[in-house]
Amino acid sequence: MTKRLIAGVFWAVTGWRLVTEPAPRSPTILVGAPHTSNWDFILMLGIAWKLGIRIRWLGKESLFRGWRGPVMRSLGGIPVDRDAPGEVVGDLVRQVSADSATAVVITPDGTRGAHTHWKSGFYRLAEQTGLPVTLGYVDRPTRTTGLGPTIVITGDVTADMDRIRDFYRDKSGLRPEARVEPRLRSESGSESGSE
Repeated sequence: MTKRLIAGVFWAVTGWRLVTEPAPRSPTILVGAPHTSNWDFILMLGIAWKLGIRIRWLGKESLFRGWRGPVMRSLGGIPVDRDAPGEVVGDLVRQVSADSATAVVITPDGTRGAHTHWKSGFYRLAEQTGLPVTLGYVDRPTRTTGLGPTIVITGDVTADMDRIRDFYRDKSGLRPEARVEPRLRSESGSESGSE
C-alpha cells in the first residue's frame, strides 16, 4: 500500500479534514504548530503523505533506540545528540537543499512543560540557509489540519512574527490549553542562547 493511499484512508476515516495550501515544490522549513500533543506526529505524516512531501525531522537519540530506530528513520527521523547538534543540522540542510520535495519539520513550541515563548531555531535556520518557512497547523475545534502560506523570513523579527501570529491566531492545536503564543524571546530583546 502506498503512502498516498494510506493517507487517503486516514483522512476518510478519522473525522479530520485536510484544509491546505498546495505543497511547496522547493525545499522548506515546515513549522508544525500549535504542537500540543504527540498525536500531531500522525497528522503530520497524513499531511506529508497525502501531499507527496518528503519530510525530515530531528528527534532526541532515545527515540531511535532498539526496534524504534529503523521505524523512526524510515519516517524521516534523524537522531540528534543534544550535546552536539550542529553537525547534524548542517548535514540536514545539505540533504534538504538537494531535494526539491523535502521539508525540515520543526516544532518551535514543544509539547512538554510550561512555555511562554517559541524556540527560535526555525527562524535562525531560515536566516542562515535562505530557505522559506511553510506554516503547518492543527486546529481541534474545526478538526482541520494542513499547510498555510510559505513565507520568506526578512530578518525583521517582529514583522515576521506578526505575520506568523496572524496566521496562527485562530489555530488551537489538539490541546488548546497547552497552546503557546507564537513569540520569540528576541522580540523583547532578551533572547537566550539556549533557545
